[in-house]
Amino acid sequence: MSTLNLLTATGSRRVDPVAIDISIPLDFGGRQPNHFGAPPARAKPLEADGFVGDVRAGGSCNCEVLTLVPHCNGTHTECIGHLSRERVSIAGKALAPMMLTALVSVDTVDAARSDETADPAPRAGDRLVTASALRNALDDLGELPEAPAALVVRTLPNDASKTEQDYTAEPVPPYFSLEALGLMVDRGVQHLLCDLPSIDRSHDDGKLAGHRLFWGLAGQTDRDRENATVTEMIYVPDRVADGLYALSLQLPPFMTDAAPSRPLLYALVAP
Repeated sequence: MSTLNLLTATGSRRVDPVAIDISIPLDFGGRQPNHFGAPPARAKPLEADGFVGDVRAGGSCNCEVLTLVPHCNGTHTECIGHLSRERVSIAGKALAPMMLTALVSVDTVDAARSDETADPAPRAGDRLVTASALRNALDDLGELPEAPAALVVRTLPNDASKTEQDYTAEPVPPYFSLEALGLMVDRGVQHLLCDLPSIDRSHDDGKLAGHRLFWGLAGQTDRDRENATVTEMIYVPDRVADGLYALSLQLPPFMTDAAPSRPLLYALVAP
């Protein structure tokens, strides 16, 4: 959706110029979130032919070599190339400069107390983001001018520990039920952003059933879902209220299935 159409869809409201950054800054030398036991993101000075890229070590300038795993080291956006045999890159996805976006907060649910499902079946102690919780949260926003292209899901409780959480150890973090992801597909959500390390269970026997459903790969391929994206490991501070926003999803032109990203929310306000 273009900026002009976005403004039209939201009536007389305009886009506040102040950005709300919901990415987690990646501190290459400090504490950072981590998933799946991946090595932490690191930075070290470039050393080549007598040159050292560190002015503290006598170099003429700072020049670092960065090492990271986008899927595991912080806020990242992934595309259908995460699962396809064809090498599809996030750089090839054409994103609108501004997208109408809904932000909702939901409590996760003990899987044993829910009739919603996952593949493989949830294990004792697992917690789910359910379709029921999402439906109620979206209903609380009232009548929307049109279906948002993107959905930002903030799980509760919500605290700043998410910015440096190591998700490797038990218990596994919450994840989305198949019904929750099906609800998003049915409502036309093309871009899902969440504060979890994965929309699927961390250890799911390699099925990634939720990812497959969201990208239209569960059964017959849905060509309408090929440009959908999933952004994981965001952090939305409590001061940011649930509601409608404009989203600018900033991505580097990496020819990979996933890349570090910087999603920015802009409040929609009356003129």
